Amino acid sequence: MARYLGSKCRICRREATKLFLKGEKCYSDKCAIENRGYPPGQHGQRRRKVSDYGVHLREKQKIKKTYGLLEKQFRNYFKKAESMRGVTGENLLVMLERRLDNVVYRMGMASSRTEARQVVSHRQIMVNDRMVNVPSYLVKPGDKIAVTTKAKEHLRIKSAIESALQRSIPAWVEVDAQALTGVFQNLPERSDLPSDFNENLIVELYSK
Repeated sequence: MARYLGSKCRICRREATKLFLKGEKCYSDKCAIENRGYPPGQHGQRRRKVSDYGVHLREKQKIKKTYGLLEKQFRNYFKKAESMRGVTGENLLVMLERRLDNVVYRMGMASSRTEARQVVSHRQIMVNDRMVNVPSYLVKPGDKIAVTTKAKEHLRIKSAIESALQRSIPAWVEVDAQALTGVFQNLPERSDLPSDFNENLIVELYSK
């Protein structure tokens, strides 16, 4: 499967916003957006006129890169969101938030979604007392997420959840930091999701 192996900070600079791809670094003064808040490349500091299509494309790329998805995966999520009842854009974001790797990240059991994907793939996460190693697994309200007994000794997981508690845990998840467990209580409302996402632009892009 294709993977981006370049600098994650370049992705944030290209999208001109923090996508929190590097864990703790994104919250420090070492963040590339803080130091070089312009697109990467030789001509990054030049002002460019962006077409309507470019605006739509950049929004899609921003959300796709935030959740670490490939184009085919993202398009499949959009098709599912389109077939569901309700607002397509909101359905899309809620579905992305339900991914197991994202839920593990939101609960603070990993410092970034990339690390959360690795934790899940390495069989260190259980859902309802069953081992699940598929990052794209869609969590349902009421599902219990837990770190395996062996993985509870891993320092990076302990460090990640300590840092997450110093910031904030989303309201739609409940976390027991001592037991390294959590419950996906309910689906997030649109007001709970990132305000800098404009999902309507993605709906317009795929509708063309």
